[in-house]
Amino acid sequence: MLRKLQEKWKVNGLQLILILCTFAVGGSLCGWAGRKVLTLFSIDNKIAWLVLYILVITILWPLSVLLISIPFGQLSFFKKYLSKIVARLSTKKTEKKISGEEIINIAIFASGAGSNAEKILTPSPSPTGEGNTKHNREVVAKKFKVALIVCNKPGAGVLQIAATHNIPTLIIEKERFFNGDAYLEKLKKHNIDFIVLAGFLWKVPAPLIKAYPKKIINLHPALLPKYGGKGMYGIHVPKL
Repeated sequence: MLRKLQEKWKVNGLQLILILCTFAVGGSLCGWAGRKVLTLFSIDNKIAWLVLYILVITILWPLSVLLISIPFGQLSFFKKYLSKIVARLSTKKTEKKISGEEIINIAIFASGAGSNAEKILTPSPSPTGEGNTKHNREVVAKKFKVALIVCNKPGAGVLQIAATHNIPTLIIEKERFFNGDAYLEKLKKHNIDFIVLAGFLWKVPAPLIKAYPKKIINLHPALLPKYGGKGMYGIHVPKL
C-alpha cells in the first residue's frame, strides 16, 4: 500500500513518511479544534451535535493539514493535493452524458515530451476559420475526455502537460506493465473507454490488448514493434 501511495504521489520514501505524519497530526489537530469550537455552543441533541461536528471538521481539516505541513516541510505538496481535491469535486462526474451525447474517456499513453498529447488536448481551428473558440472546445469536450495520462518515464514532459490541464497521471513500471494485467484496475478506476498511444515506446502486453479490443489507437508513424526498430521514434523517423 505504501508503495502504491509513493507511486501515486510521485515522492521518495522520506517524503512519504513526512506526508503521512502530516495527515496524522493534522487530523488530530482538526478533531481537537472541532470539539473546542462546539464547546462554544450549547447543543443537547446528540444527532445535531454530530452533524455540526462533521461540518466543522470538514472546514477545519484543510486548514489544519496546511498548518501542520509547514513544520514538516510539505506545504508545497499539500497545496497541490488540496487544489486537486477541489478540482475533482467541482468536475467529478457532473454528467456522463451531455446533451444526450455520451462522453468517451480516453487514456493517453506517452513516453516523452507529449507533443502528440498536447495536440489532442488542444482542439484545432475549425475549417470555417472560426479558430480555437470556446464553442469549439465545448463541442470537442462533448465527444471525448482525456481522463488519464499514462507514462513510463517519471521526468517526461507529458507529465507537465497533464499537470497544466489538471489531468490525473499514472507512472508505470516496466516489470509490472509486462507482467500481465497489473494496471488494468487503474484504468477501470478512471472509467477508460479507449487508449491512445501517443509516442509510447513500449510494446503493449497481450492482457491490455485483450481488455481493450479494437479500442487502442497508435499515433506512432510506424506499426510497432515490427517496423519501428530500436530508437525509431520522434525526430529519428523523418531522417530515414
